[in-house]
Amino acid sequence: MAMDGIGDMIAAQRGELAQVLAGLPAASWDSPTLCDGWRVREVVAHITMPFRYSGRRFMLELAKSRGNFNAMADRCARRDAAAMSPDELVAAVASNVGHPWQPPGGGKLGALTHDVIHSLDITEALSLDVRVPAERLGVVLPNLVTPKSLKFFGVDLSGMQLRATDTGWTFGSGRPVTGTAQDLALLICGRERPQGVGAVGEQGPEGGLVQDGDT
Repeated sequence: MAMDGIGDMIAAQRGELAQVLAGLPAASWDSPTLCDGWRVREVVAHITMPFRYSGRRFMLELAKSRGNFNAMADRCARRDAAAMSPDELVAAVASNVGHPWQPPGGGKLGALTHDVIHSLDITEALSLDVRVPAERLGVVLPNLVTPKSLKFFGVDLSGMQLRATDTGWTFGSGRPVTGTAQDLALLICGRERPQGVGAVGEQGPEGGLVQDGDT
């Protein structure tokens, strides 16, 4: 897909997230997400960090964490989430739908993947009926199963064949694991859903994963 097409997807993803966030009740901002240890406000602070930080500030923050990006991201997300109101966090998303940020070495595809997964961290944890368009997931899924991505997420997919029931996308070989493209994206990223949401078992209208042989 052309890069301008991916840019349009990024803008659409951010715009849709801004609309979801603008409609959240106040209590939801303190609800847990699929990002372990982060509430909705920390995830949004993290998503918007690249929009709000200059390159110089980013490097200073990274130096404070001795070059450990994960430690820096966690520290900054918690600090910024405490300092910014929900309205400010929503505005940071809504006013940056066309921001050109790209993760180092990830390009526009990396930016889209980042936005899609972190948006799902919020909407899935809150049990909101939000579905990422199949076309968007069709771009994100192949990026999630590159050796670099699998190493980053630490998920072992050996001996499995992932099958998206709604798009026809497949990956790997072995025991079939079926679910919607959205379910599979979360599986690849090692996300654990709240109990009762998308649990392994028989696939119902709300999605979830089924492994061949499950009862």
